[in-house]
Amino acid sequence: MAPPPAVAVAPGVFRIPTVGSWAVNSFALVDGDGSVTLVDTGVERAPARIVAGLAALGKHPADVQRIVLTHAHPDHAGGAKEMADRTGAPLAVHADDAGFVESGESPPNDKSYSVGRVFARLQDGRFPAVGVGEKLTDGQVLDVAGGLRVVATPGHSPGHISLLHQPTRTLITGDAIFNVLGMRYPPRFFCTDFRMTKRTAHVLGELEYDRVAFTHGPEIVGGARDAVRRFLAKSLTA
Repeated sequence: MAPPPAVAVAPGVFRIPTVGSWAVNSFALVDGDGSVTLVDTGVERAPARIVAGLAALGKHPADVQRIVLTHAHPDHAGGAKEMADRTGAPLAVHADDAGFVESGESPPNDKSYSVGRVFARLQDGRFPAVGVGEKLTDGQVLDVAGGLRVVATPGHSPGHISLLHQPTRTLITGDAIFNVLGMRYPPRFFCTDFRMTKRTAHVLGELEYDRVAFTHGPEIVGGARDAVRRFLAKSLTA
């Protein structure tokens, strides 16, 4: 069965599956004036899925006013150039990942683990380069659908961010936490600094939210904050 083109997470917040039903997700935030902010753009072939997701919401690429990337990896920034070209929207990413987006090359892998050293030799890690219009900083609140707060969670990449949509109390984790067969950290060989990834993810347990959406995995819409806090507490002893 084909996945739905768009899934409602909260009022005005929609998940757009770009690979499978939830393997890789982008998000559309619809503002009161009908404009759209995209969060992540999937792999290089994802724009067709994103455009279909927008159409299911009655939206067109011309409605997209801003594109925000959680980080500079091919499964999140691979479709950024095409979506920027289609929409004419400026691209925003944390300052520490901006150079990687503009060069079209992923940040380095964590080579303190043998699997990271092997993966670094095998992977390509490149994606279409695209210009960055805005370099984001921790704590910045974007004028998006009532307020989208930037939460720095570096480690998976140097400038990895999570996002908190304040009006609907919806957290988008980026790759700080996956929800694939249960909550888990991203594979260490995909991270620039896996230990930092685990350390900075704990800030997500200190925020206030009711729903949590994952770029890898389905959302949690009930008891989300408690679920995240239980996962983080358990990970301290793992």
